[in-house]
Amino acid sequence: MIKIKRVYEKPERGDGLRVLVDRVWPRGLKKEQAGVDIWMKEIAPSTGLRKWFGHEPEKCAEFRDRYFRELKEKSGMVSELEGKGREGTVTLLYGAKYEACNNATVLKEYLERKVKA
Repeated sequence: MIKIKRVYEKPERGDGLRVLVDRVWPRGLKKEQAGVDIWMKEIAPSTGLRKWFGHEPEKCAEFRDRYFRELKEKSGMVSELEGKGREGTVTLLYGAKYEACNNATVLKEYLERKVKA
């Protein structure tokens, strides 16, 4: 099972494996507070895509499409997350304030589509 959660939220037992999927460590958060089990910064959107998006809501659909294309080239990391999700609960952690559309929400959608395919 794949879940998403803002990294600033308190870790909970039901989170399972906590995987930070941001390229940059979240501002103002100490590593011991974050409760991150794995930091997969390489699976995050490229720096160029991240900067282009800027968490602007009107760019969400295009961001999703572009990030999906990037994820196709990261099949090894995607497979690793898929496997961990089959073994138990995985919570994808992100730092963005924009909760409706960010790299973790898009990555979760991508993973769920791959499982259904």
